[in-house]
Amino acid sequence: MCDYSLHQVTSRPAKLGDRLVATDFAKTITRGFAAVGQPDVAVCLLPGTELAFDDNVQYDRAIWLLGKARVNHNVARFRQVDVDDPNAHHDALEFPDGTIVKVTRLVGGQTATVLQLPALAQPHGGKESLHPATNVAMS
Repeated sequence: MCDYSLHQVTSRPAKLGDRLVATDFAKTITRGFAAVGQPDVAVCLLPGTELAFDDNVQYDRAIWLLGKARVNHNVARFRQVDVDDPNAHHDALEFPDGTIVKVTRLVGGQTATVLQLPALAQPHGGKESLHPATNVAMS
């Protein structure tokens, strides 16, 4: 899923093994993920998607004067936060220690690999739908 602020950007769903880069998209107010080598296409993640970053993740603090912070982890699970607030960015990463960082605060240029996509469920009636993975341990 791509945040509301990326609806004006060409997008595609994430695929297993995708190499992603945190990107500032032109003519938007946000950051998101693009595939390495395709900087103008947003890669949309579903809740439950697991990522492995090349290094520990850096992000901008809420007050820019305080500089950047680092999470001492390089794996994260994509999730959505503040979903009841239509004026907030929803896309976020949750790290093994419980730290949650909104994607819009990631330092640009960081690269990651899609490790796991959420499980697909096959409801009765034969129609396929996507459901976020729950209680999946991150490695």
